Amino acid sequence: MSAALDEFCGSVFWECCLLCHEQVRFKPSEVTLNLCPCFPQNDSYLARPDADLPICFQQTVLVWVPLGFLWIFAPWQLQPMCKSGAKKSSVTKLYIIKQMLTTLLVLTAVAELVLAFVDDTQQDPLPAVWYTNPSLYIATWLLVLLIHDARRSCVRRDSAILGCFWILSLLCGILPFQSLVRRALQAPISDVPRFVLFFISYGLQLLLFIVSGFSDVAPETKEIWKKNPAVTASFLSSITFQWYSSMVVKGYRKPLEIEDTWELKSKDKIQAIHSAFEKNMKAAVRKAQAELEKRKRKKRRREGDPDHGNNLSKAQSQDILVLEEKPPKRKKRGHKGDSSSQKDYPRGWLMKTLGKTFWQNLLLAVAFKLVNDVLTFVSPQLLKLLIAFVSDKESFAWQGYLYAILLFLTAVMQSLSLQQYFTLCFHLGISVRASLIAAIYKKALTISSATRKEATVGETVNLMSADAQRFMDLANFIHQLWSSPLQIILSIFFLWEELGPSVLAGIAVMVLLIPINAFLVSKSRNIQVRNMKNKDERMKIMTEILNGIKILKLFAWEPSFEKRVNEIRAHELKDLKNFSYLQAISIFVFTCAPFLVSLASFAVYVLVDENNVLDAQKAFTSISLFNVLRFPMSMLPLVLSSVVQANVSKARLERYLSGEDLDTSAIYHNPIAGSAVRFSEATFSWQQDGNAVIKDVTLDIAPGSLVAVVGAVGSGKSSLVSAMLGEMENIKGHINIQGSLAYVPQQAWIQNATLKDNILFGSELDEDRYQQVIKACALLPDMALLPAGDQTEIGEKGINLSGGQKQRVSLARAVYSNADIYVLDDPLSAVDAHVGKFLFEHVLGPKGLLKNKTRILVTHGVSFLPQVDNIVVLVEGAVSEHGSYSTLLANKGAFAQFLSLYGSKEEDVSEQDTTAVALAGCEEKGDEDHEPCVEEGPDDVVTMTLKREASIYRRSLSHSFSKRSTSSRKKAQEEPPQMVKGQKLIEKENVETGKVKFSMYVGYLRAVGICYSFWIAMGYVAQYTAYVGTNLWLSDWTEDAKRYENQTFPAAQRDMRIGVFGALGVSQAFFLLFSTALSAHGAMRASQLMHQRLLSNILHAPMSFFDTTPTGRIVNRFAKDIFTIDETIPTSFRTWLNCFMGIISALIMIALPTPFFILVMIPLSIFYYFVLRFYISTSRQLQRLDSVTRSPIYSHFGETVSGLPVIRAYGHQERFLKRNEATINVNQKIVYSWIISNRWLAIRLEFVGSLVIFFSALLAVISKGTLDGGIVGLSVSSALNVTQTLNWLVRASSELETNIVAVERVHEYIKVKTEAPWVTEKRPPHGWPSKGTIQFVDYEVRYRPELELVLQGINCNIESTEKVGVVGRTGAGKSSLTSCLFRLLEAAGGRIIIDGVDIATIGLHDLRQNLTIIPQDPVLFTGTLRMNLDPFDQYTDEEVWKALELAHLKKYAQELPEGLLHFVSEGGENLSVGQRQLVCLARALLRKAKILILDEATAAVDLETDHLIQTTIRSEFSDCTVLTIAHRLNTIMDSNRVMVLQAGRIVEFDSPEELLKKQGTFSAMAKDAGITNTESTML
Repeated sequence: MSAALDEFCGSVFWECCLLCHEQVRFKPSEVTLNLCPCFPQNDSYLARPDADLPICFQQTVLVWVPLGFLWIFAPWQLQPMCKSGAKKSSVTKLYIIKQMLTTLLVLTAVAELVLAFVDDTQQDPLPAVWYTNPSLYIATWLLVLLIHDARRSCVRRDSAILGCFWILSLLCGILPFQSLVRRALQAPISDVPRFVLFFISYGLQLLLFIVSGFSDVAPETKEIWKKNPAVTASFLSSITFQWYSSMVVKGYRKPLEIEDTWELKSKDKIQAIHSAFEKNMKAAVRKAQAELEKRKRKKRRREGDPDHGNNLSKAQSQDILVLEEKPPKRKKRGHKGDSSSQKDYPRGWLMKTLGKTFWQNLLLAVAFKLVNDVLTFVSPQLLKLLIAFVSDKESFAWQGYLYAILLFLTAVMQSLSLQQYFTLCFHLGISVRASLIAAIYKKALTISSATRKEATVGETVNLMSADAQRFMDLANFIHQLWSSPLQIILSIFFLWEELGPSVLAGIAVMVLLIPINAFLVSKSRNIQVRNMKNKDERMKIMTEILNGIKILKLFAWEPSFEKRVNEIRAHELKDLKNFSYLQAISIFVFTCAPFLVSLASFAVYVLVDENNVLDAQKAFTSISLFNVLRFPMSMLPLVLSSVVQANVSKARLERYLSGEDLDTSAIYHNPIAGSAVRFSEATFSWQQDGNAVIKDVTLDIAPGSLVAVVGAVGSGKSSLVSAMLGEMENIKGHINIQGSLAYVPQQAWIQNATLKDNILFGSELDEDRYQQVIKACALLPDMALLPAGDQTEIGEKGINLSGGQKQRVSLARAVYSNADIYVLDDPLSAVDAHVGKFLFEHVLGPKGLLKNKTRILVTHGVSFLPQVDNIVVLVEGAVSEHGSYSTLLANKGAFAQFLSLYGSKEEDVSEQDTTAVALAGCEEKGDEDHEPCVEEGPDDVVTMTLKREASIYRRSLSHSFSKRSTSSRKKAQEEPPQMVKGQKLIEKENVETGKVKFSMYVGYLRAVGICYSFWIAMGYVAQYTAYVGTNLWLSDWTEDAKRYENQTFPAAQRDMRIGVFGALGVSQAFFLLFSTALSAHGAMRASQLMHQRLLSNILHAPMSFFDTTPTGRIVNRFAKDIFTIDETIPTSFRTWLNCFMGIISALIMIALPTPFFILVMIPLSIFYYFVLRFYISTSRQLQRLDSVTRSPIYSHFGETVSGLPVIRAYGHQERFLKRNEATINVNQKIVYSWIISNRWLAIRLEFVGSLVIFFSALLAVISKGTLDGGIVGLSVSSALNVTQTLNWLVRASSELETNIVAVERVHEYIKVKTEAPWVTEKRPPHGWPSKGTIQFVDYEVRYRPELELVLQGINCNIESTEKVGVVGRTGAGKSSLTSCLFRLLEAAGGRIIIDGVDIATIGLHDLRQNLTIIPQDPVLFTGTLRMNLDPFDQYTDEEVWKALELAHLKKYAQELPEGLLHFVSEGGENLSVGQRQLVCLARALLRKAKILILDEATAAVDLETDHLIQTTIRSEFSDCTVLTIAHRLNTIMDSNRVMVLQAGRIVEFDSPEELLKKQGTFSAMAKDAGITNTESTML
């Protein structure tokens, strides 16, 4: 082979020369011309100071390698040309430049070929190489021209293959380049034309390489480029992420908005990812279901067989078979056919599906990771060669430079492959998360009610937030599962080469540390789990406090609750402290690890054999290998635990995603003449094997008729509706429905959108019909009250609408949808009497908008029944009777009895009395416990927080003028309609932008304690001083090898070396332990201080603060921000200090041997600083945007799950799916942008790191004679470590800046203005108020300084023991009156005097503890029944029992197993609404102050409870002054006097009898409510 090449080139190719070199190098005396035939002809050899490669080698190998590469891969590049109809984009300037440069290359190659022919004629025949190479080049450059042209059909016009080819060609060209230059310098140039042509060709290639670095964007692709520059980015721009720089610059100039980020590529959008995932998922689930059936059959056989033979007769076994076959329908649908396999579900399909969907990404990542892993081990070997070079006086300088360049190239290559690998991994992570979220969402829309009830809304949202997130985290590191073992094996192999068996000692130490770490981790985990419980407990109470803050203020209960929170917080901090100490020990162990490992290995190596002397090569190569080994050793356990966690999530997701879908096979849509809805023996249950809730219902509902469904609580009215909607499990029979459905649920489901969007619900806007609908639904007056009319944004769950308004919006949505059949589940329960009457007349009744539609109305209202066509009476799920009103009355059945009980007295107002908005929640109890209630109680804190953020985000998107929610709904109504100021109730939360103020860092350190902070910093400095000392000692130790060359190493010297090395290492670890333990203590101090201040200030905040701040926002301070201060900030601070000190110490160790390094360091530091500043502002903003855009995904999902029956009833699943996809895409593009920003940074920082390595090696080579191998080893191995630390420092700085925002946010609420002091110098007299007289003197009040007055000049006297009713239309200022008495609102003018004391002069608690109120919403707190009545334990048990007896609760409480200690769940969920209201009554009875205020206390209870409350109040509070704020007049007709308010003024104030005669405002209201005289309303 070699001879042939020699002939081909006309000069020597290789071997012979190498033979000579060996001789020249090792036996110079024997070198003669005879022994080395190639010596005279070829002066190109390596073993001399000016070494070079043979010319033949340069002409063949170095030319053919790049050309071969291009020809192998070129066919793929030409593919677009073969496609028929491929459209080419237009010619650009860049394209023309490329083609011109390539044409010039063709011309140079042609010139070279011509030159060869010319030379050939003039002299002897030239070697073949002079013809072949130019010919090859001509063909290649023509190929390049074609590739350039072919790429015009693609969006990205640059070719990666060409990019690689240019790099290869230029690298290979460097060697001939330097050969020619050196030869020209030594002697005159013999062959000038070829010399010139080579340099022209090389220059053109370099130019082409530079030009191809720019992205070539054709006019046609300009739009695509604007949306996402990555699509058109050139090869160079892609691998260095240069295309992203414009975003970083933009982020530096101004805080990024969502609109600023680029669109996703179409293949990265959720639609594409999810369709691929879904296709694979369907196939995999089918297989898994087949497996499941097999498992079930086996199980049945196992259970069935032994019995078969033993003790069953043939007949019995036949029976069993029949029984097993009986419910085939259910078995087919469910995977839960038999109860024994209830827990079984199709398993093992999720991982397969993900693997199949993302296989390309996985394979590519494997390739990049392999390259990176292999290169990791090249650096230590190069370091070894470099140390050998420095130690060897004979070695040639060019070797050193070569090693320095190779170290640099290795680092750059490693960096490029690692960043591509990370991009792929993180991209895989977000794609996996997105596909899972989309799959969960889609599943939620089709899931059966039974499966749906297995998980609460919160738990389902958790599948999306926690479980999908776990998969994302795993995807980021999945390749470590094979990469870590590979790295560990390679490390051990190379270490064995260095140290022999002694390396086992080091590995043994590492392995021993694993169980210690595992023990610490499991201990920490237990503490964490315990702490999560404390945290949940604290957050639960905080949420309750904030939701019931009005009650706490009215009853002056804040101190009691503050104490409860602080007790829990104390437990939490104690656990947290223990956790931090464990963490300190864990860090201590982890820091000791690398040092202990090297100590063990070196000590054993030196002690085993006297001849083993530690030299620089061994020591520093081993240390860099141990450093390599540290990463996989620490990663592997993390990845494994991540796999374990993902496995749990996998099971949960598999169970959910393969759960049953809704089976609507029992709902037919056959055309039947004369029938709109027909029930045929319909029997339905909630669970598949549950009891029937709807039993044998056979009904026919005629088109256009109005049918009322009535029955007692729990008789199955709502279930009948659910059965029609297909939400229940069919047992037998069917329901036939003709036409489209509209559904109004019992509890209105309101979306977080504008009021208009809630009504249109995705339909086209028809302005006339829309106006007609809102008028008929009595929404016009409400719209006048809302700040932006129908453009007002409604908070989540409709929080800024009253119950009645929500119900009317829900009704308007149905009416607007213009369906054929209306299913109305008690829509009138939540509205006032006159409104109910209005709605019935204008919408539902015989003259209403829906008069020609089929209406099925579930109702408790008696007054409307005479006007309906048909009444269906339900008893325990079966139809007991049905017919017209008159027929049923004549029948004297259950219906007639019900009417005679309540009908006569309450004819006109019954429909509100019977139930109201709050009752709807527990409407359908009994055997319908699982009724899919729309709102399932308050969400967990996280969900609430997310929802709040979501609505803030939506507002920032829509820019529509909007208004946010409030806990006190009345406020919204009472604000005068014409207001301009204060139109926004909820101020937008200020998302912090820009740099965090330095004062925040100082503030935090102050909270830690200045003294603590100083000693913590000192501890770190001492630790790193010891670290530098350890390394310097080691480098000195390695010089012993030279000092004691050829003599035995003294044992004393050896022991001293090991001893000092050990002592320095141990001191390093102890300093660290000292500073981490101190920082743990300091951080706890800070946490306690900040939480205490925050809590105390929030409880002292005035009511207006809670009205203008969404609860979620405050909860967020207590949840996320306090968590950040507790756990994240201390860690961030520690990491930052660690990295900072690490870099400083590394730089010191590089600069000690080579002081010139400082000069190099200055420009690098400046570059580093700028990259850092640019990056941090972009990254910080992207992280904020991520959390802001992620919450809408979860809140939209939560909203969807809670409104599922409504969405399904209207058939809007597709629209919601699309909306979900849009929300995910927005978040995906933010996260993707964030991932790229990290890679952009990493590649630049690693380049700085590579330069540090290069210069430290270069300077070591330059100052070769003056340095020892040990110190060079120390310098370069420090440099090899610096890259990673540089990266970490940026991460840590960015993280610290992101997290310190929590301190800023908490600080913001510590500074909130507080209300008046709770207790002042001036205390009211003992026993005040003794009479209970109230005097208003010119009293006026406004909600907030910028708003109009709500009460204007109120003057009145209320005598002792007088009973006064306060009435007025919505927004008249009734509720404001109570707020003023309790000073929830402070006077804007005038005063209120109670028993001679001006209430503004005494402390708030002195005032509030001496008044009593029964509030509108019965608010209860988690805790015992006794705690809810008497949180301060002021009363004896006898007094408490007496109050319960008077409140008619004694019998109920005595029946409870725990009596007074009965546990009340969150919000009093385990008591009925009536019972809750009675508990509130008991509170009032217990306090028994002289003044009682009733705020419409009976709005939410049924007639019986109402009656009980009224009677008790009349008897027990007869000697008190009672003020009743009434929304319905019948409750106050027996008052002494009635105060009529209008627009904040008293318009009438007299006895009800007088007012009725007057024909004024009051009598008009009474007429509306159907009251003619005072007697008619007495109970």
